[in-house]
Amino acid sequence: MKMMKSLFVGAAVITATLATPVMAQESSYKPGTVWEAGRIDVMPGQFENYMDWLAGQWKKVQELGKAEGIVVEYHVLAANNPRAGEPDLILIVEYKDYLTTAQQEAFNKKVNAMLASDDRKQAAASGERTKMREPLGSVQYQELILK
Repeated sequence: MKMMKSLFVGAAVITATLATPVMAQESSYKPGTVWEAGRIDVMPGQFENYMDWLAGQWKKVQELGKAEGIVVEYHVLAANNPRAGEPDLILIVEYKDYLTTAQQEAFNKKVNAMLASDDRKQAAASGERTKMREPLGSVQYQELILK
């Protein structure tokens, strides 16, 4: 009986400890904006053509994103002396936050309307740009703002 009482008291102490909210420790950072870095290998002889496309259609989409409050800033960075397998260009877009699927779809509709296009035409145009560039992938980062 004494052993059962000890077990019961022990279980009650453990349960009370787990059920008690832990004092929230404030973090030394807070989540910031979301950055996407696209890595692009430009095909030989196509640099100026690809830069024309970036200065035209790509820039229009980024400016629409800024006007919609989705994009904070965007940049095109050239790699100095890239080695084999490294990109010639890095396209960086800073987003205010992650988008929900509904937000992505709504923005995509606005982009298609602005460009007088649709998803099929956009996919075909992306395929056509393969003669100018090869995407090497992209990475997303989230800024952590130190307090």
